[in-house]
Amino acid sequence: MTQSLWDFSVALYARPRVAGLCLALQDEAGADVCLLLAALWLERRGVAASPARVARLEELARPWQATVTTPLRGLRRAWKDAAQGDAVLAELRGQLAALELQAERRLLERLQGLSADWAVASEGRAGNWLEALAATWPSVSAEHRAALQQLRSAATELTQP
Repeated sequence: MTQSLWDFSVALYARPRVAGLCLALQDEAGADVCLLLAALWLERRGVAASPARVARLEELARPWQATVTTPLRGLRRAWKDAAQGDAVLAELRGQLAALELQAERRLLERLQGLSADWAVASEGRAGNWLEALAATWPSVSAEHRAALQQLRSAATELTQP
């Protein structure tokens, strides 16, 4: 049985440097971390990448991120300094973090559902999901490309699905 996108994401995110790389790409390049994780999962499964498939993933993720995840993240980040001196606010901020994670999990489940019928490509023809995804970003620096390669390496090091 294939590892779920959520289980893959949890395992990958726990690896050294992965969280920092994902968050840097999110903050600096405007990357969607859930789409990064989905791209790595699809690439690892050998599913063929295409601009149309990337567009479908983005069409699903964009409204969810804009109306659910990003507002939760923004509020959590806005409370960071104030919560250091206020135990009640710190507790509420922790609840926001848990809710943000739950929203990300639901998005990953939706992304998995969308891609469920995408067949595995023939040997060596899966394509490069990370490059296809990065092609949709406003700009991609050499540092961003290096971060993508480090993420791919970390995903490759995980036990096969």
